[in-house]
Amino acid sequence: MKVCIVGASGKLGQYMVRHALERGYEVVGVCREKSVGKLDAVKDRITIIPGDTNDRRVIERAVAGCDGVLTVLAPWGVRNYSSGTAQAVMDYARPGARLVFSCGWHITRDGKDVYTWQLRTFAAVFGVLARWIRFADLRDQVEACRRIFASDTRWTVVRGSDLEEGESQGLPVWSRHVGDPVLAGNLTRRVDFALFMVDALTNDELVHEAPAIVGRETASARAHAQRLG
Repeated sequence: MKVCIVGASGKLGQYMVRHALERGYEVVGVCREKSVGKLDAVKDRITIIPGDTNDRRVIERAVAGCDGVLTVLAPWGVRNYSSGTAQAVMDYARPGARLVFSCGWHITRDGKDVYTWQLRTFAAVFGVLARWIRFADLRDQVEACRRIFASDTRWTVVRGSDLEEGESQGLPVWSRHVGDPVLAGNLTRRVDFALFMVDALTNDELVHEAPAIVGRETASARAHAQRLG
């Protein structure tokens, strides 16, 4: 399998590169030119294409011939970065390619997610402040996902909980809606978020799904497993 990882130099992206290489995939990584050095450890094992991830020419070159594209939907700046990246990936990926995008729990597909007041408050306050200082635009990430959900591509949008570093605990568990008891732990190892992204490339059950994930060793995930078992 040939896989393009858009945002390969970031923390999540580097883990995805590692997981993809461990599976024997051919990897093309896209990252900003100033971040290429972060991929020095694997530069001899992957193809690196430097450039802004919302640059349509960069994306067109990077996804050519790829069976799957893993995209970190970063909301940086106020220039439609997320939606520009997502649109370019959908426009240029080959027909039938698996497209897997990452975002946070604040994204909702059908409006049935139930959020805590803490998460609602954080999203509202951070959203306003981030736009004011022109650091990030959560609204553009929402727009990016709206376009993905409306497309006829073979997409999956992986919605992550709070993240932490640490050794892998295995593939996270998921649910269709934030607020479901299994997700109450609200914590996932970043390495396992990346594992879920890479695993989704070959999991057809996740096509046209927006799974919200949580670490499999959280108390809520263990309780859910006990109820099932």
